[in-house]
Amino acid sequence: MIVVQVLNFFNASPREYKCIFTSGATAALKLVGETFPWSSQSTFMYTMENHNSVLGIREYALNGGAAAFSVDVAEVVDHDQPNSGRSAFKIIPHQEQRRSEHRFLKKEATGDTYNLFAFPSECNFSGLRFNLDLVNFMKEDSYEMFESSPHHRGNWMVLIDAAKGSTTAPPDLSKYKADYVVVSFYKLFGYPTGLGALIVRNEAAKLMKKTYFSGGTVAASIADIDFFKRREGAEEYFEDGTISFLSIVSLHHGFKILNALTMPAISRHASSLATYVRNKLLDLRHANGHHVCTLYGLRDSEVLCTKMGPTVSFNLRRPEGSWFGYREVEKLASLSGVQLRTGCFCNPGACAKYLGLSHSDLLSNVEAGHVCWDDCDIMKGKPTGAVRVSFGYMSTFGDARKFLRFIENGFVVLPPVARAIHPVTEDADKAIARYFLKSVTIYPIKSCAGFSVESWPLTRTGLLHDREWLLKSLNGEILTQKKVPDMCYITTLIDLNLEILCVESPRCKEKLQIKLKSDPTISEKEEMKIYSQRYEVQASSDEVDNWFSKAVGQHCTLIRNTGSISHSCPIRDKSPGICRDIATSLNFVNEAQFLLISEESVVDLNNRLRSKLQNGSHEPPTEVTSMRFRPNLVMSGGKPYIEDEWRNLKIGDNYFFIGRLQSLPDDQHDL
Repeated sequence: MIVVQVLNFFNASPREYKCIFTSGATAALKLVGETFPWSSQSTFMYTMENHNSVLGIREYALNGGAAAFSVDVAEVVDHDQPNSGRSAFKIIPHQEQRRSEHRFLKKEATGDTYNLFAFPSECNFSGLRFNLDLVNFMKEDSYEMFESSPHHRGNWMVLIDAAKGSTTAPPDLSKYKADYVVVSFYKLFGYPTGLGALIVRNEAAKLMKKTYFSGGTVAASIADIDFFKRREGAEEYFEDGTISFLSIVSLHHGFKILNALTMPAISRHASSLATYVRNKLLDLRHANGHHVCTLYGLRDSEVLCTKMGPTVSFNLRRPEGSWFGYREVEKLASLSGVQLRTGCFCNPGACAKYLGLSHSDLLSNVEAGHVCWDDCDIMKGKPTGAVRVSFGYMSTFGDARKFLRFIENGFVVLPPVARAIHPVTEDADKAIARYFLKSVTIYPIKSCAGFSVESWPLTRTGLLHDREWLLKSLNGEILTQKKVPDMCYITTLIDLNLEILCVESPRCKEKLQIKLKSDPTISEKEEMKIYSQRYEVQASSDEVDNWFSKAVGQHCTLIRNTGSISHSCPIRDKSPGICRDIATSLNFVNEAQFLLISEESVVDLNNRLRSKLQNGSHEPPTEVTSMRFRPNLVMSGGKPYIEDEWRNLKIGDNYFFIGRLQSLPDDQHDL
């Protein structure tokens, strides 16, 4: 029987506990909040490290007249009973919250007062596992803790959010008799979604006050008078509507796998991978000796934990100490085939605690437009979230190594002696071949034709003036060749000596010349969000706009980047946008400052296209040139697609990192 399997997983006796299936862990928590017997004498106490779905119970508590406050929990040494085998705790409360309209309600009798304490078995932000002795402490010794406080009155009930912790260390309810335990089967098995459970102690189930009833939750009801008879069993009464019985049947297969592997073995396996990754991340140093990673949860001695779960939460720093935005890490991870999660993970208390965000910081960020799930990852020099990797029973050592290589290759600045003249690859033998830089191409106006040079200055934005301008329609849409193919006929050339950008188009009789030196009298600079990044831009004169409107066949304006904004996120509109503190400045590029391709890769692509034609395709033959990909750098030498394996390379005296943005000095160097 599935219910017995669920209860056995938590070592819960069917005579003492019931299993109520819900649509997920959130629905289980909501059920506790809306049915708990709140009163004006009740207290809802919860640890700072709690999921938003637990914090949501606070609304039911406050609306029911109860007080609510968060706490930090620390484990202390019990000098009176040092060998008792039980832990002693120190509860550090935060500010009490109470709705004003409930402050002076009539006091209920103390015996009818019920309080609720909620904590996670494992913090989903940091991976810290809480000591489950907290359950017995709250139920047996809470009076001593609150002796001088009004919160000592009544009976304390305990809720464990085990959605995360159960994946490797489910709480043993024969030892720690919590009143409510929340579980997510999706987190246990990866399937099915939309199914969770509330494991409730029988005594606690009798106290739950439910208002609504549905077809399957009543034994009888009469339509035209106020009468209904509820079912006796907690499962029958609280499972509204048709439960997901097909998903419930599938749980048998999930538990069969876990039982075969055994939970202790799963815990050891996942924890060893996480420990390995933590140690490797802590060892990472930039060339100047500064740490690359800041890990969360390891050094917080005040937080109560027995072990670390298989979760690693961290942020990354540049050599000079500024932060990499977690959205940048997430995007590059996706391109590298690495799955991770970023943000606050719906755990605002732990997020603020570990990132050192004060109430003032949080409110200021919200006023500046920052909301959950947006792309404002750095504000006022501080991260607004973190990067998290988690391991489970299906994770492998290869997964851990792949993730570490991604961090090492993309975010660690190595000393110059470690950068060979040849590209650095995973296989040292592949670096024996000689490589040559065949061409350097500059594209001053995004999506317009570029021009090739023998050498060109490098700046913090990449190649000087590369993609420094773009065309924008009157409705704000960025024009590209995908939308306006005729843009490929607009040719460009920059004369650095004359400081002029020359532009030609077959639709325009006269050549257009634009001065490189910005003219402040033409238009004022303004902030603009383009490609999820904020820029300081300047519009062009009417004469220039009219020329380009004729060249592309529609009204448009030429915009110039005068500087990407890399400080705290200003007040912005409601559309998502990236806002971070980065040392690297960007022009109007899609991914990074440079795009590189090898001639051998293009040759191989053409061979594949010709092979397709020979195999019966009726399409005309297509010959692709390297310029089809609009690269800045074209290389030759080695096998096709060998550039995909490079980690970094050296061209002359310049070093380049593959697959991520690289900061360059303020002064210029020639490539």
